[in-house]
Amino acid sequence: MLTLICRAGLIAMTLATLSNVTLAATANPPTLYSSLARSAPELNPTVLKSALSAVQCAVNNGEERSDRLAVIDYSQPSTARRLWIFDLRKRSLVLRDLVAHGAKSGENFATQFSNREGSHQSSLGLFRTQESYLGTHGYSLRMDGLEPGFNDQARDRALVIHAADYVNPAWSKREGRIGRSQGCPAVRPQVARQVVDKLKDGQFMFSWYPDQRWLKSSTYLNCKPQQVVSSRTIRGG
Repeated sequence: MLTLICRAGLIAMTLATLSNVTLAATANPPTLYSSLARSAPELNPTVLKSALSAVQCAVNNGEERSDRLAVIDYSQPSTARRLWIFDLRKRSLVLRDLVAHGAKSGENFATQFSNREGSHQSSLGLFRTQESYLGTHGYSLRMDGLEPGFNDQARDRALVIHAADYVNPAWSKREGRIGRSQGCPAVRPQVARQVVDKLKDGQFMFSWYPDQRWLKSSTYLNCKPQQVVSSRTIRGG
């Protein structure tokens, strides 16, 4: 009888332990970061964390949540697939592909960035995508820069997502890099429609590079509420 009681007690303890493990797992589901990191292991963790922090800051200060997020890591060469598009609801990777930088930003590596019209350089920081349209480069996507001093001239500079024949791996064999834009994050024609459709109408896009001035001054990376509110007021948010 004593043996049976001991065994029953052991079984009860085992079940209780398993129950606690299950409850702990349920109480600590994977974070958005860990889910996205798992779906994009080649994306620098610092870049992904920065993108999510910037988005969270924007949402906490009045921006609408988005369904998708595009991340560009300009620290990678143009020959690398340095554009990632995530579905934030499904916590999954939608697309990873090539993306161009501005002609005056650098050769294979972009190292110079600007918010100035006519600079032909790419801009850093958090953007909000807007309306799709048919233009010189076909089906394209306009966007607004959210960061004062770093990308808030994006619309005036006509920085848009569009297809470009020079975003082509064949270019890298000949030139040592893919082609460059006038500052636009141009993509391959084969994926342009998918990119525009996934990102149009108010999604977030985040462009990253270890630029010290931007890292120290970014409104969203450093989450400065007053500056965030001011920039939204200027944009009519």
